[in-house]
Amino acid sequence: MRTVVVIGAGPQGLAAAAHLLERGLEPLVCEQGPGPGSSVAEWGHVRLFSPWSELVDPAAARLLSASGWVPPATGFPTGRQWIEQYLAPLAALLRERIMYGARVTGVARLGRDLTVDEGRPTQPFVVHAVTEQSEEHRVLARAVIDASGTWLTPNPAGAEGIPAIGEARARAHGLVVHRIPDSDEVNALAGQHVVVVGNGHSAATAITLLGRVVQRDPATRVTWVVRRGTVGNALGGGSGDELPERGALGQRAKQLVADGRVSLVTGFRTERCATEGSDVVLHAGDGRALEPASRVFVLTGFRPDLGFLSEVRLGLDPRLQAPSRVASEVDPNAHSCGSIRATGAADLAHPDPGFYVVGAKSYGRAPTFLAVTGFEQVRSVVAEIAGDRAGAERVELVLPDTGVCGGSGLFDAPGDAGRPRSPGRV
Repeated sequence: MRTVVVIGAGPQGLAAAAHLLERGLEPLVCEQGPGPGSSVAEWGHVRLFSPWSELVDPAAARLLSASGWVPPATGFPTGRQWIEQYLAPLAALLRERIMYGARVTGVARLGRDLTVDEGRPTQPFVVHAVTEQSEEHRVLARAVIDASGTWLTPNPAGAEGIPAIGEARARAHGLVVHRIPDSDEVNALAGQHVVVVGNGHSAATAITLLGRVVQRDPATRVTWVVRRGTVGNALGGGSGDELPERGALGQRAKQLVADGRVSLVTGFRTERCATEGSDVVLHAGDGRALEPASRVFVLTGFRPDLGFLSEVRLGLDPRLQAPSRVASEVDPNAHSCGSIRATGAADLAHPDPGFYVVGAKSYGRAPTFLAVTGFEQVRSVVAEIAGDRAGAERVELVLPDTGVCGGSGLFDAPGDAGRPRSPGRV
């Protein structure tokens, strides 16, 4: 059997398909959205902090070049440009091997549920998917590569990882949103009070966009909410970051606070979202409440969707929900500068041989995943599936240093600069 099912037609899923073809295997890509990079399209207005040289997979480039494709010039594309100039042309070459509008509902071993041991490793995988027309598909595969990402499962504002009281209602009314606003949206909020919850790169991007509105209209008020005692250096290493745009992004957000254009509220753990007319008020567990806001952007990271994998034997870290060997590398409770290494097939393997999670989903709830990390993952995984153990074990990537030693600060205490810091999500 040569078929390998790839879940997701994003950057890592399409790269996996290119590697599989190059190895003489047959990919079938199941994509829930209407086109390639559907999740990327939802933040298409955002500029990446990785340059073009780190946003194109080598196997994909070889496939594209054979059709006359010319690599993009140097620079930092937006998500929309990434799709138009790379992902869409790649998907066009793979079109006969991609099912769009196909949501995977289950993965299992043929004829075996989760409890059955006998003959399990020798059975192919069976993948169930349903289309937008409610057509059901059942596909047999020698291996499965889950590159579905985490975009569709954002973390809530609630501090315990559960939506705060009233959060679902506020979200239904459009008062709480889990996305980075575009320029039209932030401009429409001029003169109003806006809250951003989170202290990762997405939050920094939103803060920077809103800061420009404050500069044009000083009546606009922006409150930046973080759960820890201080932002610390979780937003990047500034001039020490080997991805300069990543370092500069965090510094711009911090400067807006220093200039008084953005109000920073630390140690605020949201317990309740109270809808008051056309506004929403965030309440913390310690009794504090923010002023009514016209919009709350919750940018607290993402988590993996494991629901359709209930019949696959997974080896996941119980905290991060990432493969156990990967979790030890990306654990925000322990990670320090330069300590994250490239991960390959051996790190991504699960108790059910032939099943792999790659891309952002392989980091579970841990933050800051780079495209080049995913490209190296799929290269190694596909080599392993093809029987090239030496190729799978070889490491062909050195990740850029963040310039960050420590991170966002102690969980409860602001300041205390002399103690080690933990770079976790807010």
